[in-house]
Amino acid sequence: MRRLLAVLACLGSFCAGAAYAADEPKEAPKDIVLTGDAKCTSCHDEADAPGVLHIGKTKHGTRADGRTPTCTDCHGDSEKHVSHKGSDKPPKPDRTFDKQSATPVAERNAACLSCHQTDPKRHLWAGSTHERRDVACSSCHDTHAADDKVRDKRTQAEVCFACHKEQRAQVNRPSHHPIPEGKMSCSDCHNPHGTTGPKLLVKDSTNATCYTCHAEKRGPFVHNHAPVTEDCGNCHNPHGTVADAMLKTRPPFLCQQCHDPANHLGTIPGVAANTDLSRTVNGRATGSPAVQNNGLNSVGVTQGRGCLNCHTEIHGSNSPANASKALRFWR
Repeated sequence: MRRLLAVLACLGSFCAGAAYAADEPKEAPKDIVLTGDAKCTSCHDEADAPGVLHIGKTKHGTRADGRTPTCTDCHGDSEKHVSHKGSDKPPKPDRTFDKQSATPVAERNAACLSCHQTDPKRHLWAGSTHERRDVACSSCHDTHAADDKVRDKRTQAEVCFACHKEQRAQVNRPSHHPIPEGKMSCSDCHNPHGTTGPKLLVKDSTNATCYTCHAEKRGPFVHNHAPVTEDCGNCHNPHGTVADAMLKTRPPFLCQQCHDPANHLGTIPGVAANTDLSRTVNGRATGSPAVQNNGLNSVGVTQGRGCLNCHTEIHGSNSPANASKALRFWR
Protein backbone atom coordinates (compact mmCIF):
# COMPACT_ATOMS: atom_id res chain seq x y z
CA MET A 1 0.00 0.00 0.00
CA ARG A 2 2.83 2.32 0.91
CA ARG A 3 4.55 1.61 -2.38
CA LEU A 4 1.38 2.41 -4.32
CA LEU A 5 0.99 5.73 -2.49
CA ALA A 6 4.62 6.62 -3.25
CA VAL A 7 4.16 5.88 -6.94
CA LEU A 8 1.00 7.98 -7.11
CA ALA A 9 2.80 10.85 -5.39
CA CYS A 10 5.64 10.74 -7.92
CA LEU A 11 3.22 10.69 -10.84
CA GLY A 12 1.35 13.67 -9.39
CA SER A 13 4.51 15.72 -8.98
CA PHE A 14 5.67 14.82 -12.53
CA CYS A 15 2.36 15.84 -14.07
CA ALA A 16 2.38 19.09 -12.12
CA GLY A 17 5.92 19.83 -13.30
CA ALA A 18 4.97 19.06 -16.88
CA ALA A 19 1.98 21.35 -16.70
CA TYR A 20 4.13 24.10 -15.19
CA ALA A 21 6.74 23.63 -17.94
CA ALA A 22 4.08 23.82 -20.58
CA ASP A 23 2.98 27.17 -19.21
CA GLU A 24 6.55 28.58 -19.40
CA PRO A 25 7.35 30.62 -22.54
CA LYS A 26 9.80 28.92 -24.90
CA GLU A 27 13.27 30.42 -24.98
CA ALA A 28 13.89 32.35 -28.20
CA PRO A 29 16.58 30.85 -30.44
CA LYS A 30 19.93 32.61 -30.20
CA ASP A 31 21.99 34.08 -33.00
CA ILE A 32 25.03 31.98 -33.87
CA VAL A 33 27.08 34.00 -36.35
CA LEU A 34 25.28 37.08 -37.66
CA THR A 35 22.92 39.47 -35.93
CA GLY A 36 19.40 38.12 -36.41
CA ASP A 37 20.55 34.88 -38.03
CA ALA A 38 18.52 32.76 -35.59
CA LYS A 39 15.64 33.05 -38.06
CA CYS A 40 17.71 30.87 -40.38
CA THR A 41 20.14 28.96 -38.18
CA SER A 42 17.35 27.46 -36.08
CA CYS A 43 16.96 25.12 -39.09
CA HIS A 44 20.09 25.53 -41.21
CA ASP A 45 22.91 24.30 -39.02
CA GLU A 46 26.12 22.60 -40.12
CA ALA A 47 24.38 19.22 -40.37
CA ASP A 48 21.74 20.61 -42.72
CA ALA A 49 23.99 22.81 -44.87
CA PRO A 50 27.70 22.11 -44.39
CA GLY A 51 29.74 25.28 -44.57
CA VAL A 52 26.84 27.70 -44.05
CA LEU A 53 28.23 28.91 -40.72
CA HIS A 54 31.70 29.40 -42.17
CA ILE A 55 30.52 32.89 -43.10
CA GLY A 56 31.55 33.80 -39.57
CA LYS A 57 35.19 33.43 -40.68
CA THR A 58 34.81 35.88 -43.55
CA LYS A 59 34.49 39.66 -43.69
CA HIS A 60 30.75 39.15 -44.13
CA GLY A 61 30.68 37.62 -40.65
CA THR A 62 32.41 40.43 -38.73
CA ARG A 63 29.73 41.38 -36.22
CA ALA A 64 31.75 44.32 -34.88
CA ASP A 65 31.45 46.00 -38.29
CA GLY A 66 28.18 47.83 -38.68
CA ARG A 67 28.24 47.20 -42.44
CA THR A 68 28.05 43.41 -42.00
CA PRO A 69 24.93 42.08 -43.74
CA THR A 70 22.44 39.65 -42.27
CA CYS A 71 21.06 36.51 -43.90
CA THR A 72 17.95 38.36 -45.04
CA ASP A 73 19.96 41.22 -46.55
CA CYS A 74 21.21 38.78 -49.16
CA HIS A 75 18.50 36.11 -49.32
CA GLY A 76 15.48 38.33 -48.71
CA ASP A 77 12.83 38.01 -45.96
CA SER A 78 11.70 34.69 -47.48
CA GLU A 79 8.53 34.52 -45.37
CA LYS A 80 7.05 31.61 -47.33
CA HIS A 81 10.26 29.66 -46.82
CA VAL A 82 10.45 30.42 -43.07
CA SER A 83 6.77 29.83 -42.25
CA HIS A 84 6.46 26.59 -44.23
CA LYS A 85 4.88 23.69 -42.33
CA GLY A 86 4.77 20.08 -43.35
CA SER A 87 7.11 17.30 -44.39
CA ASP A 88 7.49 18.31 -48.03
CA LYS A 89 10.26 20.60 -49.23
CA PRO A 90 9.71 24.27 -48.42
CA PRO A 91 9.74 26.86 -51.19
CA LYS A 92 13.09 28.41 -52.02
CA PRO A 93 14.17 31.65 -50.32
CA ASP A 94 13.46 34.88 -52.16
CA ARG A 95 17.02 34.94 -53.55
CA THR A 96 19.35 31.99 -53.99
CA PHE A 97 22.92 32.04 -55.26
CA ASP A 98 23.79 28.43 -56.08
CA LYS A 99 24.50 27.14 -59.59
CA GLN A 100 20.92 25.87 -59.99
CA SER A 101 19.43 29.18 -58.83
CA ALA A 102 16.28 30.38 -60.57
CA THR A 103 16.87 33.93 -59.33
CA PRO A 104 17.75 36.23 -62.25
CA VAL A 105 21.43 37.20 -62.40
CA ALA A 106 20.62 40.91 -62.22
CA GLU A 107 18.66 40.39 -59.00
CA ARG A 108 21.45 38.33 -57.44
CA ASN A 109 24.02 40.95 -58.33
CA ALA A 110 21.79 43.72 -56.99
CA ALA A 111 22.00 42.13 -53.54
CA CYS A 112 25.81 42.42 -53.67
CA LEU A 113 25.86 45.87 -55.25
CA SER A 114 23.60 47.24 -52.54
CA CYS A 115 26.79 47.34 -50.45
CA HIS A 116 29.59 47.20 -53.01
CA GLN A 117 28.35 49.71 -55.59
CA THR A 118 30.38 52.51 -53.98
CA ASP A 119 33.55 50.44 -53.71
CA PRO A 120 36.17 52.16 -55.93
CA LYS A 121 37.22 48.81 -57.40
CA ARG A 122 33.67 47.79 -58.25
CA HIS A 123 31.83 50.98 -59.14
CA LEU A 124 32.36 50.37 -62.87
CA TRP A 125 30.53 47.03 -62.87
CA ALA A 126 27.52 48.41 -64.77
CA GLY A 127 28.26 48.10 -68.48
CA SER A 128 31.42 46.03 -67.98
CA THR A 129 32.13 42.94 -70.08
CA HIS A 130 31.18 40.51 -67.34
CA GLU A 131 28.00 42.40 -66.49
CA ARG A 132 26.89 42.46 -70.14
CA ARG A 133 27.48 38.71 -70.41
CA ASP A 134 25.28 37.93 -67.39
CA VAL A 135 28.08 36.82 -65.10
CA ALA A 136 26.85 36.66 -61.50
CA CYS A 137 28.98 37.62 -58.51
CA SER A 138 28.32 34.14 -57.16
CA SER A 139 29.76 32.63 -60.35
CA CYS A 140 33.20 33.59 -59.05
CA HIS A 141 32.76 34.23 -55.32
CA ASP A 142 31.69 31.94 -52.48
CA THR A 143 30.63 34.31 -49.70
CA HIS A 144 30.21 31.54 -47.12
CA ALA A 145 33.65 30.01 -47.69
CA ALA A 146 36.41 30.70 -45.20
CA ASP A 147 38.84 30.76 -48.16
CA ASP A 148 37.28 32.27 -51.27
CA LYS A 149 39.33 30.82 -54.15
CA VAL A 150 39.05 33.88 -56.34
CA ARG A 151 40.55 36.08 -53.60
CA ASP A 152 43.61 33.88 -53.15
CA LYS A 153 46.51 34.56 -55.55
CA ARG A 154 47.43 30.87 -55.62
CA THR A 155 43.98 29.63 -56.65
CA GLN A 156 42.42 32.62 -58.42
CA ALA A 157 43.44 31.45 -61.89
CA GLU A 158 41.45 28.21 -61.44
CA VAL A 159 38.28 30.28 -61.19
CA CYS A 160 39.11 32.45 -64.21
CA PHE A 161 40.16 29.49 -66.35
CA ALA A 162 36.74 27.89 -65.87
CA CYS A 163 35.60 30.29 -68.62
CA HIS A 164 38.85 31.52 -70.18
CA LYS A 165 40.11 28.22 -71.55
CA GLU A 166 42.32 29.73 -74.25
CA GLN A 167 44.25 31.63 -71.60
CA ARG A 168 44.63 28.41 -69.60
CA ALA A 169 46.45 26.84 -72.55
CA GLN A 170 48.63 29.90 -73.07
CA VAL A 171 49.68 30.13 -69.42
CA ASN A 172 50.90 26.55 -69.57
CA ARG A 173 53.32 27.30 -72.42
CA PRO A 174 57.06 27.48 -71.71
CA SER A 175 57.30 31.29 -71.60
CA HIS A 176 54.65 32.79 -69.31
CA HIS A 177 54.06 35.11 -66.40
CA PRO A 178 54.44 33.24 -63.08
CA ILE A 179 50.72 32.61 -62.64
CA PRO A 180 50.93 28.79 -62.31
CA GLU A 181 53.68 29.31 -59.73
CA GLY A 182 51.37 31.47 -57.62
CA LYS A 183 53.58 34.58 -57.81
CA MET A 184 51.06 36.51 -59.90
CA SER A 185 47.30 36.44 -60.30
CA CYS A 186 44.94 37.48 -63.06
CA SER A 187 43.79 40.47 -60.99
CA ASP A 188 47.32 41.93 -61.04
CA CYS A 189 46.56 42.97 -64.63
CA HIS A 190 42.75 42.75 -64.90
CA ASN A 191 39.91 44.09 -62.79
CA PRO A 192 36.99 41.71 -63.44
CA HIS A 193 34.52 44.19 -61.94
CA GLY A 194 35.03 46.74 -64.72
CA THR A 195 37.57 49.38 -65.78
CA THR A 196 37.93 52.26 -68.18
CA GLY A 197 40.67 50.43 -70.10
CA PRO A 198 40.45 47.70 -72.75
CA LYS A 199 40.06 44.03 -71.83
CA LEU A 200 39.28 44.95 -68.20
CA LEU A 201 42.91 46.02 -67.65
CA VAL A 202 43.61 47.75 -64.35
CA LYS A 203 45.06 50.77 -66.19
CA ASP A 204 43.72 52.80 -69.09
CA SER A 205 45.94 51.09 -71.67
CA THR A 206 47.98 47.95 -72.23
CA ASN A 207 51.27 49.82 -71.91
CA ALA A 208 50.29 51.58 -68.69
CA THR A 209 49.38 48.22 -67.19
CA CYS A 210 52.70 46.64 -68.24
CA TYR A 211 54.70 49.60 -66.94
CA THR A 212 53.45 48.99 -63.39
CA CYS A 213 56.02 46.18 -63.28
CA HIS A 214 58.27 46.87 -66.29
CA ALA A 215 59.08 50.49 -65.50
CA GLU A 216 62.43 50.32 -67.29
CA LYS A 217 60.56 50.03 -70.59
CA ARG A 218 58.53 53.19 -70.01
CA GLY A 219 60.89 55.81 -71.45
CA PRO A 220 60.71 58.41 -72.87
CA PHE A 221 63.70 57.64 -75.07
CA VAL A 222 65.58 59.72 -77.59
CA HIS A 223 64.77 57.05 -80.18
CA ASN A 224 61.42 55.35 -79.62
CA HIS A 225 60.37 52.10 -81.27
CA ALA A 226 56.94 52.93 -82.67
CA PRO A 227 55.26 49.51 -82.13
CA VAL A 228 56.43 49.51 -78.51
CA THR A 229 55.08 52.99 -77.90
CA GLU A 230 51.77 51.98 -79.45
CA ASP A 231 51.05 48.67 -77.68
CA CYS A 232 53.18 46.04 -75.96
CA GLY A 233 50.76 43.47 -77.35
CA ASN A 234 52.09 44.07 -80.86
CA CYS A 235 55.05 41.83 -80.04
CA HIS A 236 54.14 40.04 -76.81
CA ASN A 237 51.34 37.72 -75.71
CA PRO A 238 51.18 38.31 -71.94
CA HIS A 239 49.53 34.99 -71.15
CA GLY A 240 52.30 32.86 -72.62
CA THR A 241 53.99 31.67 -75.80
CA VAL A 242 56.58 29.15 -76.95
CA ALA A 243 59.10 31.91 -77.80
CA ASP A 244 61.42 33.62 -75.32
CA ALA A 245 60.16 36.66 -73.43
CA MET A 246 56.56 35.83 -74.38
CA LEU A 247 57.14 37.05 -77.94
CA LYS A 248 54.41 36.08 -80.37
CA THR A 249 57.05 34.47 -82.58
CA ARG A 250 60.82 34.38 -82.39
CA PRO A 251 63.12 36.84 -84.16
CA PRO A 252 63.82 37.46 -86.96
CA PHE A 253 60.34 36.40 -88.11
CA LEU A 254 58.65 38.73 -85.63
CA CYS A 255 60.75 41.68 -86.81
CA GLN A 256 60.19 40.88 -90.48
CA GLN A 257 56.46 41.35 -90.08
CA CYS A 258 57.26 45.08 -90.18
CA HIS A 259 60.84 45.38 -91.41
CA ASP A 260 62.04 44.41 -94.89
CA PRO A 261 65.39 42.64 -94.38
CA ALA A 262 66.57 43.56 -97.89
CA ASN A 263 67.00 47.16 -96.75
CA HIS A 264 70.13 46.31 -94.75
CA LEU A 265 73.48 47.45 -96.17
CA GLY A 266 76.63 45.34 -95.97
CA THR A 267 77.67 41.82 -96.85
CA ILE A 268 77.02 38.40 -95.40
CA PRO A 269 80.08 37.33 -93.41
CA GLY A 270 82.15 34.67 -95.18
CA VAL A 271 80.61 35.31 -98.59
CA ALA A 272 82.41 37.45 -101.17
CA ALA A 273 80.73 40.61 -102.29
CA ASN A 274 78.67 40.47 -105.50
CA THR A 275 78.22 36.70 -105.12
CA ASP A 276 74.98 35.55 -106.75
CA LEU A 277 73.19 33.69 -103.94
CA SER A 278 70.83 32.05 -106.42
CA ARG A 279 73.57 29.96 -108.02
CA THR A 280 73.85 26.27 -107.41
CA VAL A 281 76.41 24.61 -105.21
CA ASN A 282 78.01 21.50 -106.73
CA GLY A 283 75.24 21.40 -109.28
CA ARG A 284 72.45 21.50 -106.69
CA ALA A 285 70.06 24.40 -106.39
CA THR A 286 70.46 26.35 -103.15
CA GLY A 287 66.91 27.63 -103.09
CA SER A 288 68.19 31.07 -102.11
CA PRO A 289 66.62 34.20 -103.57
CA ALA A 290 68.19 35.62 -106.71
CA VAL A 291 69.95 38.59 -105.11
CA GLN A 292 73.56 39.70 -104.95
CA ASN A 293 75.49 39.69 -101.67
CA ASN A 294 75.33 43.44 -101.28
CA GLY A 295 72.88 43.44 -98.38
CA LEU A 296 71.90 41.45 -95.28
CA ASN A 297 68.89 39.98 -97.06
CA SER A 298 66.43 37.47 -95.65
CA VAL A 299 68.95 34.63 -96.07
CA GLY A 300 71.58 36.22 -93.85
CA VAL A 301 69.16 37.53 -91.23
CA THR A 302 67.16 34.31 -91.08
CA GLN A 303 70.15 31.98 -90.93
CA GLY A 304 71.90 34.18 -88.38
CA ARG A 305 68.67 34.65 -86.41
CA GLY A 306 70.29 37.92 -85.69
CA CYS A 307 68.12 41.05 -85.39
CA LEU A 308 68.84 41.14 -81.66
CA ASN A 309 72.57 40.60 -82.23
CA CYS A 310 72.75 44.25 -83.23
CA HIS A 311 69.47 45.83 -82.11
CA THR A 312 69.67 45.04 -78.40
CA GLU A 313 67.53 47.87 -77.02
CA ILE A 314 64.38 47.30 -79.01
CA HIS A 315 62.11 49.08 -76.53
CA GLY A 316 63.90 52.40 -77.04
CA SER A 317 67.36 53.92 -77.01
CA ASN A 318 69.18 57.01 -75.87
CA SER A 319 72.13 56.39 -78.20
CA PRO A 320 73.64 59.50 -79.87
CA ALA A 321 72.06 60.59 -83.12
CA ASN A 322 75.34 60.10 -84.99
CA ALA A 323 75.56 56.38 -84.17
CA SER A 324 75.85 53.99 -87.07
CA LYS A 325 72.60 53.32 -88.91
CA ALA A 326 72.42 49.66 -87.98
CA LEU A 327 72.67 50.42 -84.25
CA ARG A 328 71.30 53.90 -84.15
CA PHE A 329 67.81 53.48 -82.88
CA TRP A 330 67.69 50.65 -80.40
CA ARG A 331 71.16 50.05 -79.08
